[in-house]
Amino acid sequence: MGIIGIDLGTSNSLVSFWDGTTVQLIKNQFGQTLTPSVVGVDDNGDILIGAIAKERLISHPQLTAATFKRFMGTDKTYDLGGHSFTPIELSSFILRSLKEDAETVLQQPCNDVVISVPAYFNNAQREATIEAAKLAGLTVQNLISEPTAAAIAYGFYKEADQSILVVDLGGGTFDVSLLEMFDGIMQVEAISGDNHLGGEDFTQVIVRDCISELKLTGTVLPAITQSVLYQKAELLKHTLTTQLLGSFDFEWEDTTYSYQLSQEHYKELCEPLLAKMRQPIGRVLNDGRISIQEVDQVILIGGATKNPIVRNYFARLLKTIPYTQINPDEAVGRGAGLQAALKQDRSMVSEMILTDVCGHTLGVDSVNQTSTGYIDGVFSPIIERNTTIPVSKMKTFYTLRDNQDHVHFAIYQGENPMAKDNLKIGELDIKIPPAPENSPIDCRFTYDSNGLLEVLVTDQSGRSKQLIIESSPGKLTQKQMQESLAKLNALKVHPRDRAENRLLLARLERLYAETTGAMREQVQLLLFHFRDVLEKQEEILTKRTAAEITQQLDELEKGLWL
Repeated sequence: MGIIGIDLGTSNSLVSFWDGTTVQLIKNQFGQTLTPSVVGVDDNGDILIGAIAKERLISHPQLTAATFKRFMGTDKTYDLGGHSFTPIELSSFILRSLKEDAETVLQQPCNDVVISVPAYFNNAQREATIEAAKLAGLTVQNLISEPTAAAIAYGFYKEADQSILVVDLGGGTFDVSLLEMFDGIMQVEAISGDNHLGGEDFTQVIVRDCISELKLTGTVLPAITQSVLYQKAELLKHTLTTQLLGSFDFEWEDTTYSYQLSQEHYKELCEPLLAKMRQPIGRVLNDGRISIQEVDQVILIGGATKNPIVRNYFARLLKTIPYTQINPDEAVGRGAGLQAALKQDRSMVSEMILTDVCGHTLGVDSVNQTSTGYIDGVFSPIIERNTTIPVSKMKTFYTLRDNQDHVHFAIYQGENPMAKDNLKIGELDIKIPPAPENSPIDCRFTYDSNGLLEVLVTDQSGRSKQLIIESSPGKLTQKQMQESLAKLNALKVHPRDRAENRLLLARLERLYAETTGAMREQVQLLLFHFRDVLEKQEEILTKRTAAEITQQLDELEKGLWL
């Protein structure tokens, strides 16, 4: 019984598996690899999934739901023919359909799965995806970010070391990932995105322009007319990829309305959407400490990148011709299939090691002291976004009052300066012994690739309290959780206390004592630089810096004794 890979998309979804040599895409009952992510209810109350449901989007809009992936992790509901469904339940119908297609083709039970999710999905959205899989009878072995899956599909048969920027514009989400390939390792360096930007928005600008041009702004169109208008706008969008001018007609209240749009004007309408893509790309390059000129390959994936306006924009912005040989609709599904193979049996595929990053900053609600008083509710980061995982970092906080008897830590995920504007994922209270104001309380976050966050709070007497937060509750058994925590224990030693780093610090201090003049100043600068790096508690940066300093010291010492 193998593990299947699923790309659960906003517009379309697909399922794949590793046949021992390559990834195969599984066709549905209609002979297609892409299954529309659309769910409907027919007149008898039966559930319709995929192509059949999509066909009824125009004729039965009130009985059909699409683009629900955008609302994963929210309280939104869809009322379809007397039934009320959440985005989780609608997604589970798609997943179950793909599971059944796989079982029909493979002639065996398919209960284990790797599912791709937008890189910028937060904990709540990832939990929702796991829950949808459970409802579909699937056990999620791993969630893989969509750009990472695409990069695996691209890089699996390539041996060259290179930096890769993956730009993923799907039906409803936009993701950007920076990855490094070296020595068989694919390392995610940085991710960013917008969970409310996708191909659907490039259709909606046509709908809005049409309503404005025809002086229908403020008019409440019936659901069926809105659906017709959207489908015609979608067709017009595709027409404008090859033609300079396009048009369509639609009827409402015995009146026929005609709308015409030029390719040039459509480009102007798309400018605000294109501009929204700059910030996530800039953030990824900044977080990855790399310029666009240093990126070796830009890969475009997601169906919306087939739009020439989008493709040309990226070519101008990124100053390169993006790699488009990989099918943008299939890349993520193929990568999910490869990850499923890696998860099942590493000997089935060549040795590829995948490292990931923490997509969102993790921190706590704290109080900041200013010259005018205290500010409550400030978000205090402990693990910054795009930190390579697994990772363990500690931050020290201080009590506000004499004899304070407890401290409350509320744990949040996000990028906003005030805690309340971020996603709350847990909380922890610790009782502390009486002590003067400004007594230290250490808070350590330890995070791994399974989405397991351990929060450990320790007071100055050495008493500790622990909280475990799973990004995918129920995914790990108690035994697996203990094994993960055991592996993470090694990370809890501060980098400055590790033997190899203490040895290097001692060497720097010895050389400072042995040298004079310009050489002594150089050693001092290296010492201060290494201390600063150690305080950042970033393992990869520490190792890289230690190697560079060791090499410089070797050369210095060689010159010292010549």
